[in-house]
Amino acid sequence: MKGDVILVEEHHRKAAEEIAEALTEKIKAAGRIFTLTVAGESGSGKSETAQALKESFEKRGMNTLILQQDDYFIRPPKTNDALRRRMIGTVGTEEVKLKLLNAHLIQAKKGDPVIIKPLILYAEDKQTNEDVSCEGLSVVIAEGTYTTLCDEADCHIFIARDYHETLPARKRRAREAFDPFIEQVLEIEHGIIAEHREKADIVITNDYNVVF
Repeated sequence: MKGDVILVEEHHRKAAEEIAEALTEKIKAAGRIFTLTVAGESGSGKSETAQALKESFEKRGMNTLILQQDDYFIRPPKTNDALRRRMIGTVGTEEVKLKLLNAHLIQAKKGDPVIIKPLILYAEDKQTNEDVSCEGLSVVIAEGTYTTLCDEADCHIFIARDYHETLPARKRRAREAFDPFIEQVLEIEHGIIAEHREKADIVITNDYNVVF
């Protein structure tokens, strides 16, 4: 999502290095673009971990593309927030074009040269599309709250930090001011994705240790 703030820290890089080292041979053996997801609650470090993974893979000669779930929301952020405040029941997986994101992972694995993906312009509260090239890629990462549900990914990573534990990180990111309503939204999201940990191939614990 254009306008997002990503602050990669040492613990993100350490976890990413461990994961990249473990997956390198599997990626090379795939003979095609390898796809993986990074999921977790808001502020858990999804975007940062995905960026750190990209850096780790590319250091090993594997070009990497990141697809952000935030770009796949049906409505742009301010519009979506206004709807949530009127109807809190809209919070959940139906807000996101997960089938489209999953389809784009399939396209990458099939070797399609270009993916036409949605793009959110955060500051303008607008949606557009962009063409992203898959030429020369080894890895595509889909990162976002619900991306564990993208069944076509070759590997699923889950960051096991809940919305209480992520509050300091969310404040540092400062995408939005602290708002009790947002905490209510995060509680709903927590209830949805709590079971997704069981679907993961790799878990990053709340203190950023990696469990395979």
